[in-house]
Amino acid sequence: MTDTPVDPAGEVVELCRELIRIDTSNYGDEDGPGERKAAEYVATLLDEVGISSTLYESSPGRTSVVAQWGGSPSSGSNDVGGLLVHGHLDVVPAAAEDWQVDPFAGEIRDGYVWGRGAVDMKDFDAMLLSVVRARQRAGRVPTRPITLCFTADEEAGGHQGAEVLVAQHAEELEHCTEAVGEVGGFSATVRGRRIYLIEAAEKGMAWMRLTARGRAGHGSMINRENAVTSLASAVARIGAHEWPVRLTPAMRTLLAAVGELADEEATPENAEALVQEFGGAARMLGAVIRNTVNPTMLRAGYKVNVIPTEATAHVDGRFLPGYEDEFFATLADLVGDDIEVEYVSHQQPWETPYDGDLVDAMTRSLLAEDPDAIVAPYLMSGGTDAKHFRKLGMRSYGFAPLRLPADLDFTALFHGVDERVPVDALEFGARVFDRFLDDV
Repeated sequence: MTDTPVDPAGEVVELCRELIRIDTSNYGDEDGPGERKAAEYVATLLDEVGISSTLYESSPGRTSVVAQWGGSPSSGSNDVGGLLVHGHLDVVPAAAEDWQVDPFAGEIRDGYVWGRGAVDMKDFDAMLLSVVRARQRAGRVPTRPITLCFTADEEAGGHQGAEVLVAQHAEELEHCTEAVGEVGGFSATVRGRRIYLIEAAEKGMAWMRLTARGRAGHGSMINRENAVTSLASAVARIGAHEWPVRLTPAMRTLLAAVGELADEEATPENAEALVQEFGGAARMLGAVIRNTVNPTMLRAGYKVNVIPTEATAHVDGRFLPGYEDEFFATLADLVGDDIEVEYVSHQQPWETPYDGDLVDAMTRSLLAEDPDAIVAPYLMSGGTDAKHFRKLGMRSYGFAPLRLPADLDFTALFHGVDERVPVDALEFGARVFDRFLDDV
């Protein structure tokens, strides 16, 4: 025991600010600063309270941190196995000229911590570190083995972070039977009631490069084999396609809870109307009741009067658990036979049953701090490191608790301009996560 405060929320705001100030922008290549500096900072924070950690570097600067805490993985004292708690250290880039504040200053303004990573996901990294450090100082160490993991490269698919840990350092993780990570436990307000959304599923990811090839020629002449025309037609078909509504177990449960508030039964026919009850969050939730494909990049040619031989496009495809075959069959029809398709990243969807002791612990910890709330599962439109960790057989959930203002368009802040998180939401999250660790 020391004189340092042991309030689980005592350090969370400053830790979040310090993590934001360490630029870990991930450009999807090797141009960024990497995560090494942030990883060393995390390792130092753990070492200060007597928790040893290991840094794993997949390539220069691309660094993850793993630490074992709590009960011994080999003790056999806990039949449920270990719990993995994971967050990532990298962030997407930010163009400072678009922001009201310096995105890497960790500024506090109007009751918010501003900066790149404030919600994705240095907020949860800070919550976890604040709670673990406070509990370690107070001697409140969990009896269940806890593996703490702070990863590199999540924003580019985790190929230099979680994927490497699973493939090359599985001994650090293989005792874990359950995992919790990002993008869950945050609140949305529907008809005056806060609903906390626990991530219990993720769409699969198919980042694809489309290539059309044709005959080069002069721009002034007729050319029936124009690669740009072929590619543009395929991209237009993909972008305009209306995918049908498909309800997975997690979304059926969530929309049933919304239906009770709206006094109507949730069905595929009214699913879109019920999703609109979430306001700004409907942007994300509307994408998890159907498959989606969005064209994101186009490239062709080098001079205005030269028809190029080749044209390429990138598309971001996301497909629901259980609807993979439908997704790829439809996509093949939309692309056509003359376009080559290559995968930049192809990761499977997943869904964990929304039941069991861990779900009960998450629910109790939230309701202890917000008794009148509703807690329900949802399916996440993006991807997290859970896709990799689940390869080791873990039941996975997203649980980074935040109590948010009803008028905050929270989901727009992910990868958005002026990313920020309420100070009191950070403190709330730390208190909830502390309760959660008491119960796991």
